Amino acid sequence: MAATRRKERTATPPAGPLVGAHMSIAGGVHLAVERAKALKCRTFQIFTKNSNQWRGKEIPDEWAQAFRRGVAAGGFSRVVAHDSYLINVASPEEPLRRRSTDALLDEVARADLLGIDYLVMHPGAHRGDGVEAGLERIAASLNDVLARSPGSGVAILLETTAGQGTALGGRFEELRDLLDRIGAGERIGVCLDTAHIFAAGYDIRNRSAYERTMDEFDRIIGLGRLRVVHVNDTKKALGSRVDRHHHIGRGSIGLEGFRLLMTDERLKGLPKIIETPKGPDGRLDRRNLSVLKRLARG
Repeated sequence: MAATRRKERTATPPAGPLVGAHMSIAGGVHLAVERAKALKCRTFQIFTKNSNQWRGKEIPDEWAQAFRRGVAAGGFSRVVAHDSYLINVASPEEPLRRRSTDALLDEVARADLLGIDYLVMHPGAHRGDGVEAGLERIAASLNDVLARSPGSGVAILLETTAGQGTALGGRFEELRDLLDRIGAGERIGVCLDTAHIFAAGYDIRNRSAYERTMDEFDRIIGLGRLRVVHVNDTKKALGSRVDRHHHIGRGSIGLEGFRLLMTDERLKGLPKIIETPKGPDGRLDRRNLSVLKRLARG
């Protein structure tokens, strides 16, 4: 699949905080744009194919063009893709790691075709082989992907995780070490997931806890490396290391933590995307986005 980018005429973005939701691509990737517009999103995230398949069908050119036109006409800022859940570039099994690396390269090409800015990925799981070995394998695979896509406009974002099982990325130090080993400048960054960091033991429920966590992120990784925030409440307790998303303000984090996030001037220009539980008609997304917009007013 050729990775080509064409500049589209961009509309003035709608007013309000830079929030959006993960959108379905059922019926065609281009239809996600209309779904995002219906929710009055300013940004959104998609899978570019079935998230539980290694390779997807090629994106028809007319779909790609319609997607780009829709993003430009809707004034969306910083559209995001998420990679397949099957990918594990930290795996000690060489065939799986090689397949994962090739699949990640394909994800980059698909995002490029659609003019998407960021591709979010879970760093991977070392499967009992140890943190250091897992980090080495992730860095090697990502350096390979970046070297094989030199003309790409897509930045790969390492997502913070809950640290469940042998998953890497639950500690800020692990992401820092990965960034140091990759060193690809603007083509590599971080996506912070509020539910994941809370499950990993980073508290954000009140001002002192929130500031302590964000200061720690800035000291260890650097807020300059943060590109996207996944805004999710969680059904699980602080430090549980279990990933279970919940509706904004209805989980263990609570409304105050999200008010602090939405009014943090350091994060004002970053896309904030919900991955909260879905309903059949968009009503739940509307409710969660409405809560975030209200909280952004202070």
